[in-house]
Amino acid sequence: QVQLVESGGGLLQAGGSLRPSCAASGRTFSRHAMGWFRLAPVKEREFVAAIRWSVGNVYYADYADSVKGRFTISRDNAKNTVYLQMNSLKPEDTAVYYCAAGQGAARTQDVDYWGQGTQVTVSS
Repeated sequence: QVQLVESGGGLLQAGGSLRPSCAASGRTFSRHAMGWFRLAPVKEREFVAAIRWSVGNVYYADYADSVKGRFTISRDNAKNTVYLQMNSLKPEDTAVYYCAAGQGAARTQDVDYWGQGTQVTVSS
């Protein structure tokens, strides 16, 4: 059974940093995309960042415009884990952050597996 388990969310002030992680179990995802989406109150789930595998064992990262330059996605295939380094956090980053994995991780229709979510709250 595949599971994605997030950890590392929290409550902090604007300008701070967090580094949530997502550990996958049940299969390896080294050749699959892994990423993060978020869901804020009264908003739709939105893409945040993804890291995808390509031929030649090259990984590419994609980011939503709203987080470019502030967030960095990375992965440790030996640990089957993906990380999201979030810097210069803003109150509008407040949301539940969901880990995603599958053939793609930049569009919800490409995601095969979801985590349970971790809350990130940024106060002004």
